[in-house]
Amino acid sequence: MPRLFTAFEIPPEIAAQLAFFRGGLFGARWIEPADYHITLRFFGDVDTRTAQALDVDLIETEAVGGAAPLHIALDEIGVFGGRQPRALYARVKADPLLSRLQAAHEAIARRNGLAPETRKFAPHVTLARLRGVEPQAVGAWLAERAFPLALSFEAGRFALYSSRDSVGGGPYRVEADYPFA
Repeated sequence: MPRLFTAFEIPPEIAAQLAFFRGGLFGARWIEPADYHITLRFFGDVDTRTAQALDVDLIETEAVGGAAPLHIALDEIGVFGGRQPRALYARVKADPLLSRLQAAHEAIARRNGLAPETRKFAPHVTLARLRGVEPQAVGAWLAERAFPLALSFEAGRFALYSSRDSVGGGPYRVEADYPFA
């Protein structure tokens, strides 16, 4: 059964700039720049029939993105997990069209019998996983990088990715892509 999710690919030039943040935090598991992405909806392990149905529904959802590319802006580095940090990320600036597209993907998941997503949509690019990294070290690392990001790109499509069952996620593979109408 494939493990599937939809996401925006990160252009290589943006990935290269995000890769400058790698390092300097003992115990962090850094994501490979080629695996950077912005998840829209994680579907999980699905059977072949469900995967095919998701693909058909996603083809119809391309138009939700509109006729022009979607502007994606990364505006700051942050951490998920608070007192127990789990991940470092680059935050995606809020955008109504991005939220609408994510809501369409959520509806597709539910229409195909998948459980609702319980977490609030917080678009981001994961830079590192932090299991077991001391909160004080994460705080110091963030303090040294407490400046706004000014990275942006135009996304003309989203993709359906598959991932292998592993601790860190990637490597990821694009199974299909869906250009905006």
